[in-house]
Amino acid sequence: MSKVAVKKKAEVEEKATVLSDVKVYARKIWLAGLGAYAKAGQEGAGYFKELVKAGEGVETQGKKLVSEQVEAANSQIDSVKTSVNNNVNSVKGKVEVQLDKIEKAFDTRVAAALNRIGIPSKQDVEGLSAKLDELSALLEHVARTK
Repeated sequence: MSKVAVKKKAEVEEKATVLSDVKVYARKIWLAGLGAYAKAGQEGAGYFKELVKAGEGVETQGKKLVSEQVEAANSQIDSVKTSVNNNVNSVKGKVEVQLDKIEKAFDTRVAAALNRIGIPSKQDVEGLSAKLDELSALLEHVARTK
């Protein structure tokens, strides 16, 4: 029986040492986790500040780049706008000239058609008005002299 008792005692001692080793390692793991948490808390603020500084730098560069691109686009828009305005003015002038030609041709044809029908033109009416004015003036003159 002594062999069995010694064996059992050795097994119990072995289990106790394994259990105490597990407890020691568990405690070390727990302490390592706490240490990591504390260190992250201490260094995390500094790291956060570094990230903020880096972000501000990137933001400044981005704003500068966007501003440059907007200015370049506005410059191109202004040059295209000027070109379009010049082209519109040129075309507008040509259209006005063509419209004047069409209007004159229309007026000439309408006047010719009215003359064929026997309706006097504007110039004919103005000429008759001028003659009436002369005759009226002569009649007034004759009436005064009597």
